Amino acid sequence: MSELLKKGSLGDILSSSQIITESDIHTALDEQKRSGCRFGEALVNLGIVTQEDIDWALSNQLDLPYIRLKKDMIDPEATSLVTPDLARAYNFIPLIRAGNELNIAIADPLNRLAVEEIERQTGLTVNISVALIREIREMIDQCYGEAGHDSMGFASAAFADKVLETINADLSGGKLLDYLLIFIIQNRLSSLSLQPYADTVVVSCKRGGTVKTIGTLTPNHYPEFTRHLRKTADIAQCGGQTASGMLTFSYRSQPVSFQVATMQGLGGEYITIRLHITSHVPTRLSELRLPEAQAKAFAQLARAGHGITFFASRNARERCRFMDLMLEESVTTGKQVIILGEGPGRMTKRFPRIPLPHSEAERARLIMDALDHDPDILVIEDATEGMPFTAACRAAMRGKLVLAGLEIRGTRNVLRHLLLYQQKNYFLPVFVNGLVSFKGIQILCPDCRVEYAPPREELSAMNLENLPAPFYRTKGCDGCGQSGFRERRFLLDTLVFDDEFLRVFEQSTDVAALDNYLSLIGYHGIEQEGLALLSNGDVSPEEYIASVVL
Repeated sequence: MSELLKKGSLGDILSSSQIITESDIHTALDEQKRSGCRFGEALVNLGIVTQEDIDWALSNQLDLPYIRLKKDMIDPEATSLVTPDLARAYNFIPLIRAGNELNIAIADPLNRLAVEEIERQTGLTVNISVALIREIREMIDQCYGEAGHDSMGFASAAFADKVLETINADLSGGKLLDYLLIFIIQNRLSSLSLQPYADTVVVSCKRGGTVKTIGTLTPNHYPEFTRHLRKTADIAQCGGQTASGMLTFSYRSQPVSFQVATMQGLGGEYITIRLHITSHVPTRLSELRLPEAQAKAFAQLARAGHGITFFASRNARERCRFMDLMLEESVTTGKQVIILGEGPGRMTKRFPRIPLPHSEAERARLIMDALDHDPDILVIEDATEGMPFTAACRAAMRGKLVLAGLEIRGTRNVLRHLLLYQQKNYFLPVFVNGLVSFKGIQILCPDCRVEYAPPREELSAMNLENLPAPFYRTKGCDGCGQSGFRERRFLLDTLVFDDEFLRVFEQSTDVAALDNYLSLIGYHGIEQEGLALLSNGDVSPEEYIASVVL
């Protein structure tokens, strides 16, 4: 057992207390490796332990008292120091005041914002004990009186009173999510965000480049809302600092897709929801409708027999599809192909797939170990970090054809990344075939687009000498599912590292020198194609700025 768990860790505490067995540990470690979640979260998700078991173990791990609450533990003088709303918002109950210190029982001992807010309102130093959330809520009701009506706590002038009643009566957050999605559609918003602060969650929307607050949400039921949203958008309940997913909502009998992005914040999860237009990477290059120069460059990279080609995008799924597209265009018959990662290898051709470890060092080690199996083509889902990047380049130096993903947005940023790695002697540019960088752009629905006069800020951001006229933006109709968009197209930037470009690259110290060279040879990348779409009225100014300028 000691070989599996670090002494004093959560697993060690649960094991020593005979709450989990060695078999449970192996199962949880496998789940942790698969999903990337914490060990304790894996145990709860698998149903091996309850959250109460975790709370108890966490109190031991943090060297905090773990108590089972009773009414006689609570001093009325202590409860008088805080309001019932504050206690309910952060799920804590004051126990006793001793001089300049206030002892409390709280459900989440890691909620630093709660402690800071209690200390700010009381002027006392807070000492923490851990208790069950249901017992805390029972004590709050006994000490302060039951809340007249428990509510989701959403307040907004943008919704009718009857709608607010419906939203707040559903403590799961389901009705709140439904009405927020409807609000996005009806108001043609580019995004809607829920932003947690110390004592509230601010709901804001963005339209036409302008952000506006539309409401607030009390934090006490925000965890229920985030859990419901994660489940609906198929986002794992455990994982890293950021996550994303998709959900489909039926509006006027039409399915509407939304993209959901989350970030872990101090007061809860920062959530952004936006309309999503489904994009599709075809299995043949000819179906992408690329400009002739870009199609030729992509085909040239697909004919390479060795060296490394980089695929750059922040969207991992789409990045993997473009690696697949190059595999479809490449000659793979009679060749050994190995996929490192879960995403690539999902089109018509099928190859062996090996999961990529989470740690940078283990990922690099796997890339080098894969060479022992003598692949002709090695596809690496993500080689952004230094050690996997170096390993991928070393594989190319050994005569392999390597397709490597980079979690970087934009050709300029990729070139900057490569210049930095060249200066660190992480790779030799001569082994680079080229790079494929792309951005998605949403094409306006021709049936409901409307003319639009951009504000001064948007005109300045576009930085165009000759402004097209007129401009258009989204409106929404039944034909496009109220989204205002017809499709999501890709702007592809395919750059071949030929002999002359390699010479310039090796001599350059910054991206400006590479920009100058590319301008001299008439290379424009996605800028020219994006400008053509804007001039034809196929994209809005806001979409042009987000997808081309930024």
